Amino acid sequence: MLLETSHADMIHDAQFDYYGKRVATCSSDTTVKVFRVEGEQQVLEAELKGHEGPVWQVAWAHPKFGNILASCSYDGTVVVWMEESPGTWLQLYRYDQRRASINAVTFAPHEYGLSFACASSDGYVAVVSQHEDGNWEEKLLSESPDSSAPSHNLGAMTVSWAPAVQPGALFSHERSTPPLKRLASGGCDNLVKIWCCDSSGIWKLEGKPLVRHMDWVRCVAWAPSIGLSVHTIASCSQDKTVVIWVQDESSLEWSPQELARMDAPVWSVSWSFIGNVLAVSSGDSTVTLWKEDVDGTWRNIQKLDNSIPATTS
Repeated sequence: MLLETSHADMIHDAQFDYYGKRVATCSSDTTVKVFRVEGEQQVLEAELKGHEGPVWQVAWAHPKFGNILASCSYDGTVVVWMEESPGTWLQLYRYDQRRASINAVTFAPHEYGLSFACASSDGYVAVVSQHEDGNWEEKLLSESPDSSAPSHNLGAMTVSWAPAVQPGALFSHERSTPPLKRLASGGCDNLVKIWCCDSSGIWKLEGKPLVRHMDWVRCVAWAPSIGLSVHTIASCSQDKTVVIWVQDESSLEWSPQELARMDAPVWSVSWSFIGNVLAVSSGDSTVTLWKEDVDGTWRNIQKLDNSIPATTS
């Protein structure tokens, strides 16, 4: 499918909604556009103007909250948009506490309420949540109790939520307690970090940072869970590598496996709906699809040339 957006500048992200019926795009022209997809036809439903700089990323909230979309920008803001009526979008909330480009935004699993995480060039990853009274609360992820230490030195580039499914739930008949909230983040310190929210609502670094990349970590993606007894994260870097990290429920250690080195810096990684296929978007305008074989090795199953960066659905 080829989507003609009529953006006036470079497109940085495109995301389908939960049902795959709509796609949101964002651009250096400072706008966000929402299209309805009808077969091979696309209908522009709305053009959202609220940023003063390039818009890097968009994210859809779960439909249980209504039609809600978030966008993050070089102007240091995240705008949460809500569709009031068909084609009419309003700013539900504007997060502008950071003083640097916000490079990534993603909504939490719906089980945690209306909440998003964002990563900023000032080094911080923030979790921002709406309370029942409609007010929003910011929590910064830091290794220091007073949040004086940034989440990532030199800048945070990416963040991804862990699924709200307890490991091993597929084979367990017992009702277990809800899993703790977890996040993976990556940054200009070449590190991937895992963060966990304890029972008191405080975010803390879990274990040691994951060290494998030799340059900026551009994207992390926590794989969807179908109740298997492992967690899986993919990370990609300016160093042209993609690493698959696996954590068994019996251990806090993450085991890395590197895919074949790419021909260009890798910009993004994205999992299929059930987490069995990984899409890798590189700086040479190619998208490759990878799948794990029964022996645990990852195989390139398809290469798409001259494609815009995309996510799997």
